[in-house]
Amino acid sequence: MQTEQELERLVANFINENLLHKDFSVTAKSHFVPLAEQIKMHHSSARKTYYVGINGCQGSGKSTLAAFLKTYLHNLYHLKVEVLSLDDFYLSQSERLSLSVKVHPLFKTRGVPGTHNMQLAKEVLKALAEEDAQIAIPKFSKATDNPYPKNKWPLHEGSADIVILEGWCWGVKAQDEIALKTPVNTLEQQEDSLGVWRSYANRQLKQHYQPLYDVMDYWVMLKAPSFENVLSWRHEQEQKLALAVQGAPANGVMNEEQINNFIQYYQRLTAHGLATLPTDCNRVFELDGNRAIIAVHKS
Repeated sequence: MQTEQELERLVANFINENLLHKDFSVTAKSHFVPLAEQIKMHHSSARKTYYVGINGCQGSGKSTLAAFLKTYLHNLYHLKVEVLSLDDFYLSQSERLSLSVKVHPLFKTRGVPGTHNMQLAKEVLKALAEEDAQIAIPKFSKATDNPYPKNKWPLHEGSADIVILEGWCWGVKAQDEIALKTPVNTLEQQEDSLGVWRSYANRQLKQHYQPLYDVMDYWVMLKAPSFENVLSWRHEQEQKLALAVQGAPANGVMNEEQINNFIQYYQRLTAHGLATLPTDCNRVFELDGNRAIIAVHKS
């Protein structure tokens, strides 16, 4: 177990490096440190690569949670932790354009199941458990809306002790066919009136995402109060992205109107996940509108 001084120093450094509000210190110590300790305990018992899945809608803080778990477990226990984001497995613009021609025009926009390279995700997850692993970890640029060149992908060597995969729809299961019939917003009503886009995405979720859920040993959810909170959180994300890419090509940075439209791509499965995923998770952090944790549920 770490000393109080070590923990204080680690949390303070993490806050500074990630430009977080000082209130994060309370959240980290009260909620994220106990979670990290439990994951460490499970890994010690498993004596193999231990996989953790994190679900959270856009802007919920799942990337921050994953980064903190890595920092904590690596710095205090010297564990080799690899963090993967489902976003980094998005198909390129040209690949999505091809999909939009073959299946439905809405697939030109990244977001729903079917716009990720899940074969690559499967290969990366498997390779990270191999002792002689030497694998490039995919990275996607939201500013350019394309994967980074492969020679820019970071290299991972050797088996990982813990692999964390976070994603907005990670862990969410496919809907029943009857649920697909009624549009959930104007995007579906006007651009997918026959349900081709959402039905294809649902099939992709069932065929190529759900089988990989079995790889995960432990599930965590950052649960938003409702889908309505996602829009304001997504605006905050885009503002940070715009600041981060100042002076660089940024054709993927969206304005307010584009965000309002873009978020509709995520609405169906986000709402479905909020309603159905908590019972499948080992730990659920319930958030309020300001993303503060107001309750914790454990299985």
